[in-house]
Amino acid sequence: MTDDASLADVPGPRPVLATHERFEGKVWEVASDEVDLGGSGVVTRDYLRHTGAVVIVAMDQHDRVYLVRQYRHPVGTECWEPPAGLLDEPGESPVDAARRELAEETDLTAETWHTLVDYFPSGGGTSEAVRVFLARGIGSVPEDERHEREAEEADMIGAWVPLDDAVAAILDGRIHASSAVAGLLAADRARRDGYASLRAADAPWLRPEATRLIR
Repeated sequence: MTDDASLADVPGPRPVLATHERFEGKVWEVASDEVDLGGSGVVTRDYLRHTGAVVIVAMDQHDRVYLVRQYRHPVGTECWEPPAGLLDEPGESPVDAARRELAEETDLTAETWHTLVDYFPSGGGTSEAVRVFLARGIGSVPEDERHEREAEEADMIGAWVPLDDAVAAILDGRIHASSAVAGLLAADRARRDGYASLRAADAPWLRPEATRLIR
């Protein structure tokens, strides 16, 4: 039986004998690695190499969370999700990236930041690692300092939603974005234990080196 202390992912990348670059896009790349699995032989694994991302669950004093509805082209859907963004600015810490994305996407600021949950959206196909922050002590960006949103972000709709309603929408199958599912369920869990499970904003993060592609 596994005890609590040993129930943790174990870092241990296998030797890569060769890497073949297949595609370089605007945001991420596709590579094929020849991976030595020891006694199991050498296999080729195609994957999407990703910079990593941050997600922000902004919560006000009334236990409402701020969600945006944004068009996601690969799934052809306008998804309700927490604000989020890529870790693609040189030298920027994850929490500073989260502050920037919150301001850019929602015109909001936050005084208090904690790590809520970390996850790999699809560890079998992409190196992407995501950190979800809980942001509280909400304020507003001054009007003359607000970011001008464009492309898919230009038509985003934003709304304060009771956390209970957001969780119900996830469990009812009405909200599908992985950032919403992971982040909002984790926020609900944290609220239930009086936020005792929150970690520091700069807590250790198992973020694969392969995600650190900043152009």
